[in-house]
Amino acid sequence: MSGHSKWNNIKRRKEAQDAKRGKLFTKLAREITVAAREGGDDPEFNFNLRLAVDRAKEANMPKDNIERAIKRGTGELQEGKLEEFRYEGYDPNGVALLIQALTDNSNRAVSDVRRTLSKHGGHLGTAGCVAWLFEPKGYITIEVDEEGPEELALLAIEAGAEDIETDSQLLEVYTKPENLQRVKENLERQGFSLDAELSMIPKTVTSLSREETMRTMRLIDALEELDDVQQVYSNLDIKDEMIDEYEAAA
Repeated sequence: MSGHSKWNNIKRRKEAQDAKRGKLFTKLAREITVAAREGGDDPEFNFNLRLAVDRAKEANMPKDNIERAIKRGTGELQEGKLEEFRYEGYDPNGVALLIQALTDNSNRAVSDVRRTLSKHGGHLGTAGCVAWLFEPKGYITIEVDEEGPEELALLAIEAGAEDIETDSQLLEVYTKPENLQRVKENLERQGFSLDAELSMIPKTVTSLSREETMRTMRLIDALEELDDVQQVYSNLDIKDEMIDEYEAAA
């Protein structure tokens, strides 16, 4: 997944800036609410809720906001009901886009997604048109330290990883979705600080020219700026040098 991790890390830094405007907190609260609604209010027994709460804490989301989001999910607070939607589409060059949304207004959400895609030369597709290109995976990243990537990779394999990719700065660990909790906890018991999430990983990637790649990255950014959009997955192959250039121009 060339460029996947580095692009993710840049978006995390961007999210920290979004938090100042409250946008990130809103998205995190929605994620917590849905996790609590589907699995209960105790992170010890609801792994998806634990992941969402951990991410909220990482973003310095206030404790009251987290608790309110959980109560909204369990029905203690009566507010507009959030629903999950998945939209599928393409960029102008045929890059597949899988767009996950949480919203209390589906008409607004799909309208915003369609308009943003159109503005950047893409278009919305029919249900199933790109979903087959992605598969759900547990996804863990660990920053490489003095131990080196080889040692970390061996430890991750012993912890139950299905696949691993490394470079000089980051270790990417892929698991089956149902094994993410076990692998995460095994690695944490060994003292590693890590980020973990359930993700949609492309089975194959598409390479574009530098200019076309930059345009698609701007489209993904614009989609993720939408209030109802939680996550955008693509099968774009992003080279490190393009990410560095994109970040420098941001």
